[in-house]
Amino acid sequence: MINLNDLTQGILDFRDARDWKQFHNPKDMAISLSLEAAEVLEHFQWKDKEEIEKYIITDKNEIAEELADVLSWILLMSHDMDIDLFEALQKKIKKNEEKYPVEKAKGKHTKYNKL
Repeated sequence: MINLNDLTQGILDFRDARDWKQFHNPKDMAISLSLEAAEVLEHFQWKDKEEIEKYIITDKNEIAEELADVLSWILLMSHDMDIDLFEALQKKIKKNEEKYPVEKAKGKHTKYNKL
């Protein structure tokens, strides 16, 4: 089974074969991440609930490609900045559990400071 390290190495190999690391500073990678995330949003813009449900079925591959682009930038950024994504996510989950205790947040979309 492939893991995040394997995926990251594949992206690094792709980048290094093209000598693109020289362009990958944190600012420009963050911009690229944001742009790719915006491309995910484009798939849903101006569609109502029913249109989205149909679109997901007919255009799932295109959505998947955009999500893969987002993940690629996340993996590159975390690699280049020496961030352990598993550790960061575990810490973030714990922080969110404290901000959104089940007894206050269950079934609500209220922001933590308004619970």
